[in-house]
Amino acid sequence: MQEPWSKRHKKEFKGCRFSLSNSFAQPLSMPELIKLTKDRGDTKLLELYNNHDLEYVPNGGSNDLRQDIARVVYDNKLSAENILVFPGGQVAIQTAALAFASNGVHSIVFTPGYQSTVESPQWAIGNAGVTQIPRSPDKNWQVDISKFKEAIRPNTKFVILNEPWNPGGIVMSHQLQQQIIDICRANSIVILCDEVYRLLEHNECDRLPAMANAYEKGISAVTMSKPWGACGVTIGWLACQDLCMVQRLVDVQYFGTACVSRASEIQARMVLGASDLILKERREIVLRNKAQLMAFVEKYNELFSVNEPNAGAIAFVKFKLYPSHVLGEQLALNGISIKPYYCFADLQDEASGVKQYRCEAYHFRVGFGELNFLSKLDALAKFVDEHADRWRKEISRR
Repeated sequence: MQEPWSKRHKKEFKGCRFSLSNSFAQPLSMPELIKLTKDRGDTKLLELYNNHDLEYVPNGGSNDLRQDIARVVYDNKLSAENILVFPGGQVAIQTAALAFASNGVHSIVFTPGYQSTVESPQWAIGNAGVTQIPRSPDKNWQVDISKFKEAIRPNTKFVILNEPWNPGGIVMSHQLQQQIIDICRANSIVILCDEVYRLLEHNECDRLPAMANAYEKGISAVTMSKPWGACGVTIGWLACQDLCMVQRLVDVQYFGTACVSRASEIQARMVLGASDLILKERREIVLRNKAQLMAFVEKYNELFSVNEPNAGAIAFVKFKLYPSHVLGEQLALNGISIKPYYCFADLQDEASGVKQYRCEAYHFRVGFGELNFLSKLDALAKFVDEHADRWRKEISRR
């Protein structure tokens, strides 16, 4: 198991005042959540929160929470028995990989990406290797379907997708999703789709069906932290049609964190009860902030570029002068935090026996989901203004 990619980031950007690293929508507060619950007259849920006991909840989550998830997120096309609750999304992804990438299974993942979505199949005992397929900004960071087909082996039985995609905030088309499902169905491949940014599409027409709804061997991984801004609730889940697959997940989960807190479950139910309103407000914030970010990139277009995001509260911005970790070191000294490329993939490539930086290494992730985003962007713009003339001269000499 490799060292966490974010470990270096936490050290280099510790204490930065202006954090452009956050990837979640505007966080909820407990008073806000209570008010939303009162406003819709759900006194029973408030009473449950104030008077619940501290017994263990059932492994995989209480039935009432799983019913709410099935109703709100999956339109009752799934039921409570198809949902398995975890303390957040990270352990859910790891559990799925341990369940389906072991014992001679070859897996396919896509890079750059969140470390768990890229590396977790390697942690499965007896895995038969993992093929990493790169995404390219030249193709709008989309999955290359021809490379995907070429990577499939007779023992390829597990694929991890991340849609909408982190770090770019870009979601694939409905047609591409169906192509991938058809290929996996023909080869009896399980798809785990990290869908933590789903429901925060900038245009609802771009929203894909949840993989758990769209494919009989599909697993959806979700957390409440991203679209709802409910980070502190620490609730995530896996959803899957196939109950035999669910049982395999249960068996692996048993040896990890098998149950969450009842308080977190009830908070999660409060969030889901106000889901439409919360998502509407978060989407409005995201769209306002995205407009500001795109204006920033346009203003400094000799220095920066970006493939415009269409989902989530994140964008993968390119700095045209040098790799993003170098820019990040300078920003950190000025109290500004970004997520450099090394948080999502290896910085260097092997070419002709000589190490060189990947062209994608010039990219860094920016989060724009919070109400105070503009103050952070202003701090970045001020820093850029102080260096822009010199940077432009350096770029022109190349």
